[in-house]
Amino acid sequence: MLSDNKTKESNDRVPPGQTLTQGFPVLHYGTVPYYNDMSKWDLKIFGLVEGDVSISYKDFMKLPRKEFNNDIHCVTTWSKLDNVWEGIAVSEIMKFVKVKPEARYVMLHAEEGWNTNLPVADFLQETSFLGIKHNGQLLTPEHGAPVRMVVPHLYFWKSAKWLRGIEFMAKDKPGFWERNGYNMYGDPWKEQRYDFD
Repeated sequence: MLSDNKTKESNDRVPPGQTLTQGFPVLHYGTVPYYNDMSKWDLKIFGLVEGDVSISYKDFMKLPRKEFNNDIHCVTTWSKLDNVWEGIAVSEIMKFVKVKPEARYVMLHAEEGWNTNLPVADFLQETSFLGIKHNGQLLTPEHGAPVRMVVPHLYFWKSAKWLRGIEFMAKDKPGFWERNGYNMYGDPWKEQRYDFD
């Protein structure tokens, strides 16, 4: 049982309307992509950059890795505290490109046609990264293997599974879930869950 101090500390980290879970629920729509030949995987960086970039899986896995610790909050009202990840800092990825000054937003492109949007400032935060492992284990396909974007300060749908592309844009536009009623930004502390008309 948690002590009163530990309970208070945890509650201070849980946004309104959320419930703690010890598990790691799997939520998605459609099929889960599985990779048999990693030589066909790459990460494309394009849009408002000085020259498009494609990083092979082999080269991606050679990039310096860091450990990241965070809490995650799903729009479906669960929160999971004290996650330990291993991944590539966004700052490492940004060494490959020069972003044009008019770029204000990013669209994250994933397998199966999934995408989600966020401001460049949020993408570039030190807490944002490209995850490879969660709690010491390689990500499973259901959780976004081989690479999942992780943006822990926003609802977890912004942490795109099965990441394949990063597009820099001048204007914001909705991704898959945003086109289907989810909030354009997704701040858990403001309960920015949905934007139904």
